[in-house]
Amino acid sequence: MARPAPLPLTTPMSRTAPSPIVESRKWIAGKEFPAERPLLNVSQAAPMDPPPRALREEIARIALELPEAHLYGPVLGLPELRAEVATQWSAAYHAPVAPAEVAITSGCNEAFTAVMTTLATAGDEVIIPTPWYFNHKMWCDMSGVTAVPLPTGAGLLPDLETAARLITPRTRAIVLVSPNNPGGVEYPSELLSNFYALARDRRIALVLDETYRDFDSRDTVPHVLFRQPGWQDTLIQLYSFSKAYRLTGHRVGAIVAGEDRLFEAEKYLDTVTICPNQIGQHAALWGMRNLGDWVAAERAEILARRRALEEGFAALSARGWRLLGCGAFFAYVEHPFAMPSPDLAPWYVDHAGVLLLPGTCFMPEGSRQGPRQLRLAFANIDRAGIGTLFERLSTIEP
Repeated sequence: MARPAPLPLTTPMSRTAPSPIVESRKWIAGKEFPAERPLLNVSQAAPMDPPPRALREEIARIALELPEAHLYGPVLGLPELRAEVATQWSAAYHAPVAPAEVAITSGCNEAFTAVMTTLATAGDEVIIPTPWYFNHKMWCDMSGVTAVPLPTGAGLLPDLETAARLITPRTRAIVLVSPNNPGGVEYPSELLSNFYALARDRRIALVLDETYRDFDSRDTVPHVLFRQPGWQDTLIQLYSFSKAYRLTGHRVGAIVAGEDRLFEAEKYLDTVTICPNQIGQHAALWGMRNLGDWVAAERAEILARRRALEEGFAALSARGWRLLGCGAFFAYVEHPFAMPSPDLAPWYVDHAGVLLLPGTCFMPEGSRQGPRQLRLAFANIDRAGIGTLFERLSTIEP
C-alpha cells in the first residue's frame, strides 16, 4: 500500500529559517583538518570549556548530597538564587531590585521567549536593530510576530528617531542587546535612557538583553534604567549565567521585570519546562557567591582578546576589510570580496580551515549589507589564535 502524502507544513514554524549555528555544523561534518592547520571555530559565542574545577566539584556535591536538586522546584526559580541576583544587581546598578522581580529560566533564550509571549501575539510587531540576534528573529517568525528591522548607523548603534518612526499601533516592544550580539558594541547609557523614555512614552516594552554584561569593558554602571521611577512598567532585562560561569549545558538564565510581568511569564514557564534545571541553579548560586575573582579574570582575558583583535585587524584593513563593531565575544566585519557571505563562509571552511557565520544570518532577507558581512566570535580562540585567524584571512582569499 502506498504511503499517504505527508501533512502539509503550513505553520509559521515551517516558514522559520533554521539556526545558522546548526546549519554551519553541516559545513564541517565528515571533514578532517590537518594538524598543521586545525579548524579555527569562530562561529559560536558560547564557551566550549567546562566550568572551572571548583564549580564542577560543587556540581558533583550537589548531585550527590542534595536530593531536592533532582526534584521539581519553584517555577520562577530557586528563591536563594533569585535573592542573590537581586542583591548583586542592586549593588551593580546602584538601584533597588527585589527578589520578587527576578525569575530564573532555562537559559536566556527561554527568558526571551517567556517574556515575549506576555507581550506579543500573531500580527503584532517588535522592533529589533539590525544586525539582529538570529534567535530573536526566529522566535518572531515562529510566533507570527513581525520583526521590524531598525537599521543601525555608525558604530552599529540604533537611531532613536528612526525607531520612533517605526512604532505603529501594532508595536509591542523594542528589543536591544548590549553588549551586542552579533555586533559586539556596548550601547551608551544615554542611548539606553533615550530608548527607555521612548518606550515608556509610547506605552510599549523595552526588552534589554544583557547576556554579555559580565564582559562589558566599562568600569562604570552600564545604564541607569533601574533607577527610573516605575521602571517595572516598561523595562524587562534578560541575563544568562552560561557565559560567565560556563554553564551552557545546564541552561540557567534570568528575567528581571515587574511582578505583574513575571506572573504572566510564570504560566509559560510552567507549561514549557515546569522549573529551571535544579542542579544548574545551585551551581549558578555557588558561582555568584564564590567565583567573583575568577569571573573578573575571565573578563580581563576577553578584553585582552578584544584588544588583540582590534590591533591585529590592520592586517585585514590593508586588504579592504572593515571592522564594524567589536566587543563582548564578537567582531562584526565587512569583507571586500565579490563572493557573497553565504558562499564565502563555507568556502573558508574548505580553503582556510575557518568556521564563521555570514552576515545574512543577522540581517533581513534581501538586505544589501548582509552578503558583505561576517561575524567572528572569539570566545574560544586565544590571542595567538586571533593572530592565526588574521594570517589565514589575509593570505587565503577567494
